[in-house]
Amino acid sequence: MKAIWNDTVVAESDDTIVIEGNHYFPPASVDSSYLEESSTNTVCPWKGTASYRTVVVDGERNVDAAWYYPEPKDAAAEIAGYYAFWRGVTVRP
Repeated sequence: MKAIWNDTVVAESDDTIVIEGNHYFPPASVDSSYLEESSTNTVCPWKGTASYRTVVVDGERNVDAAWYYPEPKDAAAEIAGYYAFWRGVTVRP
């Protein structure tokens, strides 16, 4: 699977985990040079607190387009540190 934004592959892996229709990419498969810190957090009742990153490609910013669970609840332990994408980031084979 690939996560693509602004014609740029920001993550690529053959080993994503699919939860609730979202592909979660292993941390090593994400090009962190395209991610910028964000102070946004949200809470999922069963996964825990998600942290967000802004995707930046060629100077264009897609605010909070990536999220991950640094310390998920036990039910979602398998996706600890894995990234998922939305807000116009295309995820496809």
